[in-house]
Amino acid sequence: MSERNTYNAVIIGAGVIGCAIALDLARRGLRTLNVDRGPAPGHGSTSWSAAIIRPYYSTIDGTALAYEAHFAWQNWADYLGYRPDSALHYNECGCLVLEAAENRQLAGTRSIMREVGVPFTDVSTSELPEWLPGADLSQFSPARRIDDPEFGQTAGDPITGAMFCPTGGYISDPQLATAQIAGAVERAGGHFRFNDTVLAIHQSAGKITGLTCDKSGLIHTPIVINAAGPASRWVNELSGAHKPEHISTRPLRQEVAYVPMPQAASGPGLRFVLTDADCGIYMRPEQSGHLLIGSLEPACDILEYLDTEDFEASLSDQWTNQVWRAALRFPDLGIPNTAQGFAALYDVSEDWIPVYDKSDLGGYFTAIGTSGNQFKNAPLVGGLMGHLIESVMNGADHDRSPLQYRLPVTGRDVGLGAFSRLRPINRASSFSVLG
Repeated sequence: MSERNTYNAVIIGAGVIGCAIALDLARRGLRTLNVDRGPAPGHGSTSWSAAIIRPYYSTIDGTALAYEAHFAWQNWADYLGYRPDSALHYNECGCLVLEAAENRQLAGTRSIMREVGVPFTDVSTSELPEWLPGADLSQFSPARRIDDPEFGQTAGDPITGAMFCPTGGYISDPQLATAQIAGAVERAGGHFRFNDTVLAIHQSAGKITGLTCDKSGLIHTPIVINAAGPASRWVNELSGAHKPEHISTRPLRQEVAYVPMPQAASGPGLRFVLTDADCGIYMRPEQSGHLLIGSLEPACDILEYLDTEDFEASLSDQWTNQVWRAALRFPDLGIPNTAQGFAALYDVSEDWIPVYDKSDLGGYFTAIGTSGNQFKNAPLVGGLMGHLIESVMNGADHDRSPLQYRLPVTGRDVGLGAFSRLRPINRASSFSVLG
């Protein structure tokens, strides 16, 4: 058996999640291999991430994981274990979340934040103009599309308040972040093969024995981890491990807009990440004086789920709707004649909560449903999955007695059952990119 094609674990995918898993496993002493169809780390859906770092989720476990991840981004070189040549800038500008009918005036969010111990500051209606200079702070909800006759109408009632989270911001280059994690993987002894496609996953007596790739041929391994992003659904089909009653994932086409940053007398109109459920969008500053705008999947938006990875890459009227909703909040927003931004695929589950789990096939694990809102959690997902894989391979019955993962900084235990393939759809979820 060739050592070149024999590994302790093979990770399908070399995005930010796949690389983070490889790093943890390599540090546990496993000989790892990441196989990816792309040319380099992070060239798939990771490269199209908005790369927002925020601590608020709709669940306690999701919030605890995200808050913990902030410390890894804050101490990036410590996480990597080396100091890269190119500095990765974590723009720790904080996050402002507006109260809205759609988020129940943040009552549940604040309760979860207090439970987890995430610091935040309440912002009153009278204080909001200082936080958002030049903004129209009227309530426009429910969010509407621009062909709705009531688009832009307001009863005149102001936004009732907001919450500011200082432990958040964004990463300016998600692809660079992934490349640097891959560098740490290689330093730990891990391997990568790019421009290669998995054709088959092999098993015997209910256990993984290896996989076959287009270029690499047969690879022997007792462990395969599906971290294939928007392709995860089809990788699961190759394994035969997924069942109809399990939480599943599928690709969702999303658009993100880039527009010039609105300016106020005091400077840029937005200095931090803004979650605006009232208008159905999120926004954050972008390099070179621009603003990034994405959708929070309000009821008015048609979600374009696909049964293929082939998608229309050109921007559509979804871009226009997101930008015009942003212009309701920032009347001085300049709307360019030519749409700028990107369309990409996100890998999402039924409730937008990822599946970090084992499977019914021995040695087959999944880290899927992660697009859109899990980039920020990648450093912690690596440790979580490493703990799960090591425990299960040593005999732990995670399905009957779900494992706990202790977060290294806060010391809080996260119940991994919250990310199980066997869980019921979580009705507490936002059912949006907010998770």
